[in-house]
Amino acid sequence: MTLDSDPAASTPPTPGRSRNMAAIKRRDTKPERIIRSLLHAAGKRYRVDVRLQLEDARPRPDIVFTRARVAVFVDGCFWHCCPEHGRQPGVNGGYWGPKLERNVARDRAADEALGAAGWTVVRVWEHEAPEEAVERILAVLDAAAPASRGARTG
Repeated sequence: MTLDSDPAASTPPTPGRSRNMAAIKRRDTKPERIIRSLLHAAGKRYRVDVRLQLEDARPRPDIVFTRARVAVFVDGCFWHCCPEHGRQPGVNGGYWGPKLERNVARDRAADEALGAAGWTVVRVWEHEAPEEAVERILAVLDAAAPASRGARTG
């Protein structure tokens, strides 16, 4: 069954559920804010929620280090189908299954487009310890430093 063949599969189950889902923030989530705070405390400066204009895509990383060309995404376990914590909803699978699959496909396409444009992508799961996630990000920034030597990271 495709989304085109089942009109009910393209709508949320109830108006109440639709309101709940619309209230979920796209940016400034708690995991994002904690990671940004730790990066700032480490002396790193970055841009937040910037749409990058690439040749074939327009990804919108959560945290961007423009000079080092490092894009960080803080992915929610539900929305991005975490292998550890992601789960398929028990209700209205005809709607949620394809929606979550599209999210994952969009993630992979963004990773490919950014990589092709010379960016390094770091994906962090919301369940990861923020300190460990920041260590990974800092390691990637340190590795990118020779490419941007002489330029301020940020």
